[in-house]
Amino acid sequence: MGLRELKKEQTRTLIADTAWRLFADRGFDAVRVAEIAREARVSEATVFNYFPRKEDLLYSRLEDFGERLVAAVDSRPAGESVLDAVRNFLTRSSGILAQLEAGDHEALVRLRTVSRMIADSPALRAREQQAIAGTTAALAARLTAETGDGGESADSGAPAVDITAYVAANALMGVHRALIDHVRRRVLADEAPDRLAADVRAYGAQAFALLAQGLAEYGIR
Repeated sequence: MGLRELKKEQTRTLIADTAWRLFADRGFDAVRVAEIAREARVSEATVFNYFPRKEDLLYSRLEDFGERLVAAVDSRPAGESVLDAVRNFLTRSSGILAQLEAGDHEALVRLRTVSRMIADSPALRAREQQAIAGTTAALAARLTAETGDGGESADSGAPAVDITAYVAANALMGVHRALIDHVRRRVLADEAPDRLAADVRAYGAQAFALLAQGLAEYGIR
C-alpha cells in the first residue's frame, strides 16, 4: 500500500471510529454528519466522500465482513464445499463474541449499545438488510462464476446468476441472519452473555448440519 492509499485508509478509519463513538454516546438519529466531521477534524464533504450515506458510517464494517466471507469461499482449499467454508468462517471464535467469551466487559457494553441503536432505528435495520443482501448477491455471483452455470442475461448481456447458486447463497446467508437476530435478542434481554459465543457456535453448527442434508455435495472444488 502506497503512502497516499495509507493516508486515505487512516482517514476513513478515523471517521468511522469517530462516528461509532458518537453514535454509542447519543444514538444514531441524534448525531449529525456535521458533528462527526467536526469531531474528526475533517470537512463534511470529506465524510461523504468516504461514506455517501450516514448509515454507511455504521455498516461499512458489516460490508467488510461480507467481503471477507466471500473471499473465504473463494480461497477454500480443494475438496472443501461452500457450506464448509461459510460454516468455518461464521462459527470461528473471533471478533466481539470472542472478547465476550474472554470476559471483556467493554465488549459487552459496545455490543449492547450497537444492538439497541439498530433496534431503535428503522433506517439502520433497512441498511443492515441491504448489506446482507449485497453479500448474498456477491456470493451467488461468485458461485455462478465458479460453476459456470449462469449463462448470459437476456436483458443486458451481463453474466446471469444461476438459480441454484442464488438459492445456495440465500440458504447460507440465512444462517448468518438468524445468528445476528439471536445475538441481538439475547444481548438486549441481558441473557447470559458469558454463554453467548458458545451458544452461537452450537446453534450455527445445528443450522449448518440441517443445510448439509441438501448442500453437502454442492460446490466441492
